[in-house]
Amino acid sequence: MTDGTVRWIAGARTAPAGTYDADIVILALDRMEETLAAIGSALAQTGVSAHVFVLDQGSRHDTLRRLAAAVQGQPRATLVAAARNLGVAGGRNAASALGHGRIIVALDNDAEFAAADSVARMAAALDTEPNLAALGCRIVRYSDGRDDALSWGYPPALRPCAADCFDAVTFVGAGHAIRRSAWEAVGGYDPALFFCWEEFDFCRRAIAAGWRIRYRGDLEIRHKVSAERRIAWSSDRWYHFVRNRLYIERKFGAGWPSLAPRILGYLLKSLRHGLAGQTVGAVLAAARMAPARMTSTRPVATEPPAARLYLLRNDRLHRGSWLARFRYEVLGRLAAAPPAGE
Repeated sequence: MTDGTVRWIAGARTAPAGTYDADIVILALDRMEETLAAIGSALAQTGVSAHVFVLDQGSRHDTLRRLAAAVQGQPRATLVAAARNLGVAGGRNAASALGHGRIIVALDNDAEFAAADSVARMAAALDTEPNLAALGCRIVRYSDGRDDALSWGYPPALRPCAADCFDAVTFVGAGHAIRRSAWEAVGGYDPALFFCWEEFDFCRRAIAAGWRIRYRGDLEIRHKVSAERRIAWSSDRWYHFVRNRLYIERKFGAGWPSLAPRILGYLLKSLRHGLAGQTVGAVLAAARMAPARMTSTRPVATEPPAARLYLLRNDRLHRGSWLARFRYEVLGRLAAAPPAGE
Protein backbone atom coordinates (compact mmCIF):
# COMPACT_ATOMS: atom_id res chain seq x y z
CA MET A 1 0.00 0.00 0.00
CA THR A 2 2.25 2.77 -1.33
CA ASP A 3 0.87 5.31 -3.79
CA GLY A 4 3.00 8.36 -3.09
CA THR A 5 0.42 9.66 -0.63
CA VAL A 6 0.62 7.00 2.07
CA ARG A 7 2.74 3.94 2.80
CA TRP A 8 1.81 0.86 4.78
CA ILE A 9 3.39 0.50 8.22
CA ALA A 10 1.58 -2.23 10.15
CA GLY A 11 -1.61 -4.28 10.45
CA ALA A 12 -3.74 -5.45 7.56
CA ARG A 13 -2.42 -4.34 4.21
CA THR A 14 -5.85 -3.74 2.71
CA ALA A 15 -9.44 -3.23 3.73
CA PRO A 16 -11.57 -6.35 4.15
CA ALA A 17 -12.85 -8.00 1.01
CA GLY A 18 -16.56 -7.80 0.39
CA THR A 19 -19.06 -5.58 2.16
CA TYR A 20 -18.75 -4.33 5.71
CA ASP A 21 -20.32 -1.56 7.76
CA ALA A 22 -17.77 1.08 8.71
CA ASP A 23 -14.31 2.48 8.24
CA ILE A 24 -13.11 4.16 11.43
CA VAL A 25 -10.56 6.84 10.57
CA ILE A 26 -8.05 8.22 13.07
CA LEU A 27 -5.43 10.82 12.13
CA ALA A 28 -2.25 10.62 14.21
CA LEU A 29 0.36 13.27 14.94
CA ASP A 30 2.16 12.48 18.20
CA ARG A 31 -0.18 12.45 21.27
CA MET A 32 1.04 8.86 21.65
CA GLU A 33 -0.90 7.75 24.71
CA GLU A 34 -4.11 9.42 23.57
CA THR A 35 -3.80 7.91 20.09
CA LEU A 36 -3.22 4.43 21.50
CA ALA A 37 -6.37 4.84 23.61
CA ALA A 38 -8.35 6.03 20.55
CA ILE A 39 -7.23 2.99 18.57
CA GLY A 40 -8.20 0.72 21.46
CA SER A 41 -11.61 2.36 21.67
CA ALA A 42 -12.17 1.86 17.93
CA LEU A 43 -11.12 -1.80 18.04
CA ALA A 44 -13.45 -2.40 21.02
CA GLN A 45 -16.58 -1.49 19.03
CA THR A 46 -19.16 -4.26 18.94
CA GLY A 47 -22.27 -5.10 16.93
CA VAL A 48 -20.78 -3.77 13.71
CA SER A 49 -18.29 -4.90 11.07
CA ALA A 50 -15.60 -2.24 10.96
CA HIS A 51 -12.00 -1.62 9.91
CA VAL A 52 -9.77 0.93 11.63
CA PHE A 53 -7.46 3.07 9.51
CA VAL A 54 -4.81 5.10 11.36
CA LEU A 55 -3.01 7.67 9.22
CA ASP A 56 0.15 9.11 10.76
CA GLN A 57 1.11 12.57 9.51
CA GLY A 58 4.55 13.16 10.96
CA SER A 59 4.79 11.73 14.47
CA ARG A 60 8.14 11.31 16.16
CA HIS A 61 9.90 8.01 15.51
CA ASP A 62 9.21 6.56 18.95
CA THR A 63 5.51 7.42 18.64
CA LEU A 64 5.23 5.77 15.23
CA ARG A 65 7.02 2.70 16.59
CA ARG A 66 4.53 2.40 19.47
CA LEU A 67 1.59 2.85 17.10
CA ALA A 68 2.97 0.13 14.83
CA ALA A 69 3.33 -2.23 17.80
CA ALA A 70 -0.31 -1.59 18.77
CA VAL A 71 -1.60 -2.35 15.26
CA GLN A 72 0.80 -5.16 14.38
CA GLY A 73 -1.06 -8.42 13.79
CA GLN A 74 -4.50 -6.76 13.98
CA PRO A 75 -6.62 -8.02 11.09
CA ARG A 76 -9.14 -5.22 11.70
CA ALA A 77 -6.69 -2.31 11.68
CA THR A 78 -4.20 -0.68 9.33
CA LEU A 79 -1.50 1.88 10.12
CA VAL A 80 -0.22 3.99 7.23
CA ALA A 81 2.03 7.03 7.14
CA ALA A 82 1.67 10.06 4.90
CA ALA A 83 4.66 11.46 3.06
CA ARG A 84 3.77 14.86 4.53
CA ASN A 85 1.17 16.45 6.77
CA LEU A 86 -1.95 16.56 4.60
CA GLY A 87 -3.97 18.42 7.21
CA VAL A 88 -7.31 17.31 8.58
CA ALA A 89 -9.17 17.60 5.28
CA GLY A 90 -6.56 15.91 3.11
CA GLY A 91 -5.72 13.34 5.78
CA ARG A 92 -9.32 12.21 6.19
CA ASN A 93 -9.68 12.04 2.42
CA ALA A 94 -6.61 9.82 2.12
CA ALA A 95 -7.57 7.52 4.99
CA SER A 96 -11.21 7.22 3.89
CA ALA A 97 -10.13 6.26 0.37
CA LEU A 98 -8.35 3.18 1.73
CA GLY A 99 -11.61 1.51 2.71
CA HIS A 100 -15.03 0.82 1.26
CA GLY A 101 -17.28 0.51 4.31
CA ARG A 102 -20.74 1.95 3.78
CA ILE A 103 -20.13 4.60 6.44
CA ILE A 104 -17.01 6.56 7.37
CA VAL A 105 -16.57 7.26 11.06
CA ALA A 106 -13.91 9.75 12.14
CA LEU A 107 -12.50 9.90 15.66
CA ASP A 108 -9.99 12.48 16.89
CA ASN A 109 -6.80 10.95 18.22
CA ASP A 110 -7.45 12.52 21.63
CA ALA A 111 -10.98 11.11 21.86
CA GLU A 112 -12.76 7.83 22.58
CA PHE A 113 -16.21 6.39 21.93
CA ALA A 114 -18.36 6.64 25.04
CA ALA A 115 -19.84 3.18 24.50
CA ALA A 116 -18.88 -0.07 22.82
CA ASP A 117 -21.89 0.14 20.50
CA SER A 118 -21.40 3.75 19.40
CA VAL A 119 -20.47 2.92 15.79
CA ALA A 120 -23.25 0.33 15.53
CA ARG A 121 -25.74 2.99 16.63
CA MET A 122 -24.29 5.47 14.12
CA ALA A 123 -24.79 2.94 11.33
CA ALA A 124 -28.35 2.25 12.49
CA ALA A 125 -29.13 5.98 12.62
CA LEU A 126 -27.97 6.47 9.04
CA ASP A 127 -29.91 3.39 7.93
CA THR A 128 -33.06 4.78 9.52
CA GLU A 129 -32.85 8.10 7.67
CA PRO A 130 -31.59 7.46 4.12
CA ASN A 131 -31.43 11.17 3.24
CA LEU A 132 -28.86 11.87 5.95
CA ALA A 133 -25.38 12.58 4.61
CA ALA A 134 -23.77 12.73 8.04
CA LEU A 135 -24.37 12.85 11.75
CA GLY A 136 -22.45 14.59 14.48
CA CYS A 137 -22.03 13.35 18.03
CA ARG A 138 -22.24 15.07 21.39
CA ILE A 139 -18.69 15.90 22.45
CA VAL A 140 -18.11 15.69 26.19
CA ARG A 141 -14.99 16.16 28.27
CA TYR A 142 -13.23 12.91 29.07
CA SER A 143 -12.41 14.09 32.59
CA ASP A 144 -15.93 14.69 33.88
CA GLY A 145 -18.48 13.90 31.14
CA ARG A 146 -19.63 17.50 30.87
CA ASP A 147 -20.17 19.12 27.49
CA ASP A 148 -16.95 20.29 25.85
CA ALA A 149 -17.70 23.97 25.29
CA LEU A 150 -14.83 24.30 22.82
CA SER A 151 -16.37 21.59 20.64
CA TRP A 152 -19.85 23.05 20.27
CA GLY A 153 -20.21 23.82 16.57
CA TYR A 154 -23.85 24.92 16.61
CA PRO A 155 -25.73 28.15 17.43
CA PRO A 156 -25.29 29.17 21.10
CA ALA A 157 -29.08 29.19 21.52
CA LEU A 158 -29.08 25.41 21.02
CA ARG A 159 -26.67 24.66 23.88
CA PRO A 160 -29.55 23.66 26.20
CA CYS A 161 -30.44 21.04 23.56
CA ALA A 162 -27.06 19.28 23.75
CA ALA A 163 -28.70 16.01 24.83
CA ASP A 164 -31.33 16.18 22.06
CA CYS A 165 -31.32 15.46 18.34
CA PHE A 166 -31.83 18.11 15.67
CA ASP A 167 -31.06 18.89 12.04
CA ALA A 168 -27.89 20.96 11.63
CA VAL A 169 -25.68 22.52 8.98
CA THR A 170 -22.40 21.04 10.19
CA PHE A 171 -20.91 18.55 12.63
CA VAL A 172 -17.93 18.58 14.96
CA GLY A 173 -14.97 16.65 13.63
CA ALA A 174 -13.96 15.07 16.94
CA GLY A 175 -16.51 12.32 16.36
CA HIS A 176 -18.91 11.88 13.47
CA ALA A 177 -20.16 9.50 10.77
CA ILE A 178 -20.64 10.11 7.05
CA ARG A 179 -22.56 7.95 4.58
CA ARG A 180 -19.98 6.86 2.00
CA SER A 181 -22.39 7.31 -0.91
CA ALA A 182 -22.89 10.94 0.14
CA TRP A 183 -19.15 11.34 0.64
CA GLU A 184 -18.47 10.15 -2.87
CA ALA A 185 -21.31 12.15 -4.42
CA VAL A 186 -20.12 15.40 -2.86
CA GLY A 187 -16.42 14.73 -3.37
CA GLY A 188 -15.19 14.42 0.21
CA TYR A 189 -13.42 17.27 1.94
CA ASP A 190 -11.82 20.17 0.10
CA PRO A 191 -8.09 19.57 0.76
CA ALA A 192 -7.33 23.24 0.15
CA LEU A 193 -8.84 24.00 3.57
CA PHE A 194 -6.12 21.94 5.34
CA PHE A 195 -7.92 22.35 8.65
CA CYS A 196 -10.72 24.52 10.08
CA TRP A 197 -14.24 24.72 8.59
CA GLU A 198 -13.71 21.57 6.49
CA GLU A 199 -16.77 19.92 8.03
CA PHE A 200 -18.96 22.95 7.35
CA ASP A 201 -17.78 23.10 3.74
CA PHE A 202 -18.58 19.41 3.22
CA CYS A 203 -22.00 19.79 4.84
CA ARG A 204 -22.86 22.87 2.85
CA ARG A 205 -22.11 21.07 -0.40
CA ALA A 206 -24.11 18.06 0.78
CA ILE A 207 -27.07 20.25 1.72
CA ALA A 208 -26.91 21.95 -1.68
CA ALA A 209 -27.14 18.47 -3.23
CA GLY A 210 -30.29 17.68 -1.24
CA TRP A 211 -28.87 15.83 1.79
CA ARG A 212 -29.53 16.51 5.48
CA ILE A 213 -27.16 16.67 8.46
CA ARG A 214 -28.23 15.48 11.91
CA TYR A 215 -26.87 16.18 15.39
CA ARG A 216 -27.28 13.22 17.75
CA GLY A 217 -27.00 14.18 21.40
CA ASP A 218 -27.55 10.56 22.39
CA LEU A 219 -24.24 9.50 20.81
CA GLU A 220 -21.30 10.70 22.89
CA ILE A 221 -17.61 11.09 22.20
CA ARG A 222 -15.30 11.54 25.18
CA HIS A 223 -12.75 14.22 24.29
CA LYS A 224 -9.50 14.70 26.17
CA VAL A 225 -8.79 18.14 24.65
CA SER A 226 -5.09 17.42 24.40
CA ALA A 227 -2.83 20.46 24.14
CA GLU A 228 -0.01 18.56 22.41
CA ARG A 229 0.16 19.32 18.70
CA ARG A 230 -2.97 21.51 18.98
CA ILE A 231 -2.66 24.57 16.76
CA ALA A 232 -3.19 27.56 19.02
CA TRP A 233 -5.12 30.69 18.10
CA SER A 234 -1.93 32.65 18.70
CA SER A 235 -0.09 30.71 15.97
CA ASP A 236 -1.87 30.21 12.64
CA ARG A 237 -5.23 28.83 13.76
CA TRP A 238 -6.90 32.24 13.46
CA TYR A 239 -5.40 32.64 9.98
CA HIS A 240 -6.97 29.37 8.81
CA PHE A 241 -10.24 30.21 10.56
CA VAL A 242 -10.63 33.49 8.64
CA ARG A 243 -9.15 32.37 5.33
CA ASN A 244 -11.23 29.22 5.06
CA ARG A 245 -14.51 30.84 6.09
CA LEU A 246 -14.13 33.54 3.45
CA TYR A 247 -13.03 31.00 0.84
CA ILE A 248 -16.14 28.89 1.46
CA GLU A 249 -18.42 31.90 1.07
CA ARG A 250 -16.65 32.81 -2.16
CA LYS A 251 -17.13 29.26 -3.46
CA PHE A 252 -20.88 29.76 -3.06
CA GLY A 253 -20.89 33.05 -4.92
CA ALA A 254 -20.59 35.66 -2.17
CA GLY A 255 -19.05 38.88 -3.47
CA TRP A 256 -16.51 40.91 -1.53
CA PRO A 257 -19.01 43.71 -0.76
CA SER A 258 -21.32 41.22 0.95
CA LEU A 259 -18.36 39.82 2.89
CA ALA A 260 -17.21 43.24 4.09
CA PRO A 261 -19.16 43.15 7.41
CA ARG A 262 -17.75 39.70 8.21
CA ILE A 263 -14.22 40.83 7.37
CA LEU A 264 -14.62 43.94 9.52
CA GLY A 265 -15.81 41.78 12.41
CA TYR A 266 -12.81 39.51 12.05
CA LEU A 267 -10.47 42.50 11.94
CA LEU A 268 -11.94 44.07 15.06
CA LYS A 269 -11.71 40.78 16.95
CA SER A 270 -8.15 40.21 15.82
CA LEU A 271 -7.11 43.71 16.91
CA ARG A 272 -8.15 42.85 20.47
CA HIS A 273 -5.92 39.77 20.42
CA GLY A 274 -2.98 41.16 18.47
CA LEU A 275 -3.71 39.07 15.38
CA ALA A 276 -4.53 41.77 12.84
CA GLY A 277 -1.66 40.66 10.62
CA GLN A 278 -3.13 37.17 10.39
CA THR A 279 -6.50 38.60 9.41
CA VAL A 280 -5.07 40.70 6.59
CA GLY A 281 -3.01 37.76 5.37
CA ALA A 282 -6.05 35.48 5.52
CA VAL A 283 -8.19 37.84 3.44
CA LEU A 284 -5.49 38.05 0.77
CA ALA A 285 -5.03 34.29 0.80
CA ALA A 286 -8.79 33.72 0.44
CA ALA A 287 -8.75 35.92 -2.66
CA ARG A 288 -5.90 33.88 -4.13
CA MET A 289 -7.66 30.58 -3.36
CA ALA A 290 -10.67 31.37 -5.53
CA PRO A 291 -11.20 28.38 -7.87
CA ALA A 292 -10.30 29.05 -11.48
CA ARG A 293 -13.86 28.38 -12.63
CA MET A 294 -15.32 30.98 -10.30
CA THR A 295 -16.21 34.45 -11.48
CA SER A 296 -18.21 37.18 -9.83
CA THR A 297 -21.33 35.95 -11.60
CA ARG A 298 -20.65 32.21 -11.75
CA PRO A 299 -19.85 30.54 -8.42
CA VAL A 300 -18.37 27.04 -8.27
CA ALA A 301 -21.23 25.79 -6.08
CA THR A 302 -24.86 26.79 -6.22
CA GLU A 303 -27.56 26.55 -3.56
CA PRO A 304 -31.15 26.06 -4.66
CA PRO A 305 -33.85 27.81 -2.60
CA ALA A 306 -34.56 24.60 -0.66
CA ALA A 307 -30.91 24.40 0.45
CA ARG A 308 -30.81 28.06 1.48
CA LEU A 309 -34.05 27.55 3.37
CA TYR A 310 -32.50 24.57 5.17
CA LEU A 311 -29.47 26.66 6.18
CA LEU A 312 -31.69 29.44 7.50
CA ARG A 313 -34.05 27.14 9.37
CA ASN A 314 -31.38 25.02 11.03
CA ASP A 315 -28.73 27.62 11.79
CA ARG A 316 -29.27 31.31 11.15
CA LEU A 317 -32.75 31.52 12.67
CA HIS A 318 -31.30 30.20 15.93
CA ARG A 319 -28.84 33.09 15.91
CA GLY A 320 -31.67 35.60 16.19
CA SER A 321 -31.02 37.87 13.21
CA TRP A 322 -34.05 39.84 11.95
CA LEU A 323 -32.53 39.63 8.48
CA ALA A 324 -32.36 35.84 8.76
CA ARG A 325 -36.02 35.70 9.73
CA PHE A 326 -36.95 37.92 6.76
CA ARG A 327 -34.93 35.74 4.37
CA TYR A 328 -36.53 32.63 5.81
CA GLU A 329 -39.99 33.94 4.97
CA VAL A 330 -38.96 34.88 1.43
CA LEU A 331 -37.13 31.63 0.73
CA GLY A 332 -39.98 29.64 2.21
CA ARG A 333 -42.26 31.06 -0.42
CA LEU A 334 -39.70 30.46 -3.19
CA ALA A 335 -39.12 26.86 -2.13
CA ALA A 336 -42.85 26.20 -2.02
CA ALA A 337 -43.57 27.83 -5.39
CA PRO A 338 -44.08 25.50 -8.39
CA PRO A 339 -41.48 25.66 -11.18
CA ALA A 340 -42.06 28.24 -13.88
CA GLY A 341 -44.43 27.07 -16.57
CA GLU A 342 -46.52 24.82 -14.35
